[in-house]
Amino acid sequence: MSLLLEMFTYPFILRAFVVGILVALCAALLGVPLVLKRYSMIGDGLSHVSFGALSIALACGWAPLPVSIPVVVLAALGLLRMTEKSRMGADAAIAVVSASALAIGVVVTSLTTGMTTDVDSFMFGSILAMDRADVTLSVGLCAAVLALYVLFYHRLFAITFDESFARATGVKVGLYNTILSVLTALTIVLGMRMMGAMLISSLVIFPALTAMGLLRSFKGVVLCAAGLSVVCFCAGLTGSYLWGTPVGATVVLVNLAAFLLSRGIMRIKRAS
Repeated sequence: MSLLLEMFTYPFILRAFVVGILVALCAALLGVPLVLKRYSMIGDGLSHVSFGALSIALACGWAPLPVSIPVVVLAALGLLRMTEKSRMGADAAIAVVSASALAIGVVVTSLTTGMTTDVDSFMFGSILAMDRADVTLSVGLCAAVLALYVLFYHRLFAITFDESFARATGVKVGLYNTILSVLTALTIVLGMRMMGAMLISSLVIFPALTAMGLLRSFKGVVLCAAGLSVVCFCAGLTGSYLWGTPVGATVVLVNLAAFLLSRGIMRIKRAS
């Protein structure tokens, strides 16, 4: 117990909790429509784009987040355009962008700084990577993401289940698909500092899948996913501190445990 209390005396832990809870909440809320639209792997693709942008920023001596955010937003819009205007499917478009961006990041890193502590933290996450400036920017952007999600909730619901019907009722499907992509891009960039490029997509996918196994209504799934994501993040961060394990990997394992538990509950219900 004393070890847990001691944990909250460290400013970097408090910063990690504040930003992590907000990012986990945003990722879970956006994850539900993304999973239902079979577009969930966009998180993985955009995280690799972010890694490429961050590698270039570090090589040039620039601040990583201000460089990465506009690049990832543009990549999200480009992916959306590729899937809408070409014969390339969403999975193929994400694979092309993901592999290309990751390759650029690796080559730039090998030619310039090498695998430094900064690069490693972006690949696999680090709670030590968050400074006050990052926290301020992250809190502001997360608040904007949450506000826009609540504001456009009903329209996002409409385009998630039936774009043709939504378009027929006057909903601007292209606009709201763009908003969903931009919000996802912002969330991915903000979450990379703690979760890392390799693991950030799990915050988008796991809570949504777990909640879908427990509930059936869209609103219920959204609320359940949000709650699960925050609880799993807090448990993962606490476990990471106690056991000395990487934050991103520990959070993913907690989410995996929750997912497997939900599958077990589903099987018990079906059997009874």
